[in-house]
Amino acid sequence: MHALIRTARTTGLLYLGLAITGLVGFLLIRSQLFAADNPDATLANLVEHESLARAGVAFELLIVVTQALAAVWFYRLFRTAVPLAAGGIAVFGLVNAVVILVSAALLATAVQVALDPVGDAAATVQLLYLVSGDMWGVGGLFFGLWLIPMGWCVLRSGWMPRALGWILVGGGVGYLLSTFVRYLAPDVPVVADALVFPATIGEFWMIGYLLVRGVRRQALHEAPPTARTPTPAAS
Repeated sequence: MHALIRTARTTGLLYLGLAITGLVGFLLIRSQLFAADNPDATLANLVEHESLARAGVAFELLIVVTQALAAVWFYRLFRTAVPLAAGGIAVFGLVNAVVILVSAALLATAVQVALDPVGDAAATVQLLYLVSGDMWGVGGLFFGLWLIPMGWCVLRSGWMPRALGWILVGGGVGYLLSTFVRYLAPDVPVVADALVFPATIGEFWMIGYLLVRGVRRQALHEAPPTARTPTPAAS
C-alpha cells in the first residue's frame, strides 16, 4: 500500500474514532446523567449510575486522544501539498482537544463531589456540568476553525473532490456562526443547529473518502516539492 494511502486511511480511522467517541460521550451518556433544570436529579443520577458517570469521563478523554491524533495525522497527510493550511488543522484541532480536556476534568470533579459531597453537592455538580457544556459550546469556535483549513487543503491539493472542500469550508464558517448564535439568540436553537448541518455532511464525507479511497490516484504520482531531484545547472 502506498504510504500516502496508508496515512489517509489512518487519518480516516482517527476521525471516525473522534466521531464515535463524541457521539457516545457527549450526546448519549451526558443526556442520561444531566438534568438541565433539576440539580437534585443530576446528583442522584451520578450516585445511582456511578459506572456510567465514570464512563462519561473516559469517553471525554478518548475524544481528546482521537482529536489530538487526528489533528496530527491531518497535518502529516497534507503537509507537503498545503503546508500552512495543514498546520492550521493541527493547531486548531489541538486547541479543541485542550478545551475538551478541561471539560473532562470538570466531569471527573463532578463525580468526586457526588460520591464524597462537599457543601451543597447538588448545586456544585450542576455547576460543573453547566461549565462543561459551555466548554463544548465555546469550543465550537475551534472545531469550526479546523474545518476551514481542512477544506482549503482539499481545494488546493486536488486530492479529493472540490465539492467536499467547499462543504468543509462552508461547514466551518457555519460552526463559527452557530457558536455566536447559541449565545446571542438562545431562544432559537433551531438556527444554530441548522448552521452546523453542512459541517456534519462534510465530516462524514471526509471520513468515508479517507477510509474508502484515501486520496485520488493522481496524488500518488505527484512528488512533494521537497522530494524532487533538482535539475543540474548547465555548465
